[in-house]
Amino acid sequence: MGSVNVTLPIQGMTCANCVATVERNSKKVDGVTDAVVNFGTEKVTVTYDPAKATPQDIIDRIDKAGYQVP
Repeated sequence: MGSVNVTLPIQGMTCANCVATVERNSKKVDGVTDAVVNFGTEKVTVTYDPAKATPQDIIDRIDKAGYQVP
């Protein structure tokens, strides 16, 4: 099976540095190939391999970085 996308809402982002932090931390999850944050909509779209990662893995990593996924 190929990569899939998931879009998650993010709370707590206040600046461009926050966007970079969420993207960088999302990409640290094993199996994640891409993460793009839309600051205007406060969402991150993550591309990942479902054989290696789950949305919960990504949410946990974002939480560790200090942001909330409601």
